[in-house]
Amino acid sequence: MKVKSAVKLGAVALASTFVLAACGSKTSSAKKSTVNFMESSEIPTMDTSKVTDVVGMTQLSNSEEGIYRLGKNSSVHNALATSTKESKDGKTWTFTLRKNAKWSNGDKVTAQDFVYSWQRTVNPKTASEYAYLFSGIKNADKISAGKANYKTLGIKADGKYKLTVTLDRPIPYFKLLMGFCIFFPQDQKVVEKYGSKYGTASNKLVYDGPYKQVGWTGTNLKWKLVKNPQYWNKKNVKMDTINYQVVKDSSTALNLYNSKKLDVTTITGSQVAQYKNNKNYVLRKEASTFYLQLNQKKDKFFKNKKIRQAVSMSIDRNQLTSKVLADGSQNPLGYVSTDLAKNPKTGQDFAKEAEVKSAVTQNLTEAKKLLKEGLKEEGMSSLKFTLMADDTAAGKTTNEFLQSQIEKLGSNVKVTVQNIPFKTRLTDSSNGKFDAVVTGWGADFSDPISFLQLFVTGNAQNNGDWSNKEYDKLIKASNTTDATNPTKRWSDMVKAEKILMNDQAIVPIYQQATSQLWSSKVKGVIYNTAGNNFNYSKLYVK
Repeated sequence: MKVKSAVKLGAVALASTFVLAACGSKTSSAKKSTVNFMESSEIPTMDTSKVTDVVGMTQLSNSEEGIYRLGKNSSVHNALATSTKESKDGKTWTFTLRKNAKWSNGDKVTAQDFVYSWQRTVNPKTASEYAYLFSGIKNADKISAGKANYKTLGIKADGKYKLTVTLDRPIPYFKLLMGFCIFFPQDQKVVEKYGSKYGTASNKLVYDGPYKQVGWTGTNLKWKLVKNPQYWNKKNVKMDTINYQVVKDSSTALNLYNSKKLDVTTITGSQVAQYKNNKNYVLRKEASTFYLQLNQKKDKFFKNKKIRQAVSMSIDRNQLTSKVLADGSQNPLGYVSTDLAKNPKTGQDFAKEAEVKSAVTQNLTEAKKLLKEGLKEEGMSSLKFTLMADDTAAGKTTNEFLQSQIEKLGSNVKVTVQNIPFKTRLTDSSNGKFDAVVTGWGADFSDPISFLQLFVTGNAQNNGDWSNKEYDKLIKASNTTDATNPTKRWSDMVKAEKILMNDQAIVPIYQQATSQLWSSKVKGVIYNTAGNNFNYSKLYVK
């Protein structure tokens, strides 16, 4: 999922699942209760088929529900499913759905809601940036290529409460996908009622999860999650109201926390040094990598590998993580984050095994040499481009730091910084309206492919338009011929990551961590390092 160039509430996927428990009595948990959270960016959309970012997905993961919920260490738990049957060849999955699930408008949640939702997402007219995740489900690739109708997707409702999914090939991480919000159901009646406005405000969609969202108009900076009275498991939802407000300035957020107007705040830089010994301080390493995408389609000079390498080698990542961000973020080993997945044979961390040190290490002397050679090859005498990032505090400081680093390449290098709202940055990135952009990706599930498939030729997330035939071949093999061979599949992905880094297709800059202060009334935080579900359904306060 796309993440903000600022630390945020919760963690990005492999996101954190927060199960917040109080040490009070049963009586205290039954009282009307409210907790106040912050976000550092606006919600771009609440449309299940169109969401791409951590803010929207956090909201959807708590107001909507699918076949499964993901728990600690990627554990899979029944949500709308009551039972699952998998065929011996792994290509047919049959889910029996609970009969007491309802949407917030009183409509029953049925198997047809899944069929409609999935078909809507893969329909090319929807232009979902996440349609690629359906690859492997029968006919999904043909639909994507325009060779089959979206209604031929391998999903079928057998009555109201039985759902059958047919795959073209076994998908090793299929169960994890079933807990991801892109695969949640949608109420066709409601989608068609609101048309293009569906998911653009709280009152323009319905909810089948623990909470309903209220108060979001599409542009405002405050909203709520309130307990959903139609939720099938409402008796076990402890928290009545979760208040959200967008706070982009970390000093303002800390002041709100200290004045008890926020129960959780993200802290950065000098704030971390001041509060790291506080009993309420929490540090979480996240499975999200921030990196530069260089627009090879718009700016032909970024097609030159030496210029891309020069940009990367100009950056002192140690200084960025320890002095500028100073929030627990760490130097990346590559694109795929550390502690995401381990070699099925040796147990070695993927990021370590696939590491290409030259792609993430500063070497200013070599960078200047490469830039000179690259510019000569392009018939250029200078390098000028605009670096785009979010308008958050971390986005601004990161952008300014990168500008100063890259301009050390020489007096003939000029970098202009541009900071814009998160929602606008996502739109401009998707539309190719940038030279270089600071962006981030957090794994949607605990497998390296969640990162790596983004840079297959033509992927909707591949905004820099990089392309490599061998890379494409390896990713395809990992998803097809080698899908059921863990060792070969692992090897495919390691080789692909090394191609990505050796070619400097992107410029990794840091692996994100979140430093936070939690109110003492909020207890028992469980940090999930494998899964993308932000589960507030068990949240309550003392």
